[in-house]
Amino acid sequence: MHTTHDDIIREKRLPSVNQCVRSKKHNTIWRVIGKKKVRIKPPEDLKALESQLTSAVYLYYLRVKGGSPGIFKMLGFTYTLQENTFEANWEVID
Repeated sequence: MHTTHDDIIREKRLPSVNQCVRSKKHNTIWRVIGKKKVRIKPPEDLKALESQLTSAVYLYYLRVKGGSPGIFKMLGFTYTLQENTFEANWEVID
C-alpha cells in the first residue's frame, strides 16, 4: 500500500493553512501560508539510479512578528511519514 499525502497530513497532524505554529528551538511564532503535495526521493535512495518516489507534504511558513512593515521571513520544509522533524521542531498553537 502506498502512502498518500492525506495519510501524512493526518498521521503527522500537520497544521492547516492559516494555522500558527511555535518553533520549539527559537520560541517564535509562524503562520502556515501554503501547503503543497510533492513527490521526493527518500534520502537513503539518493544514490540509486532508479528509486521510487515517495509522497511528501511541503509547508510554507511566514514569521508572525510585529515591527517594521514589509519585512518578512519565510521558511519551507518537506515532511514524510519516515521522519519526525515536524514533531521535533514545531508545536501547533491554534
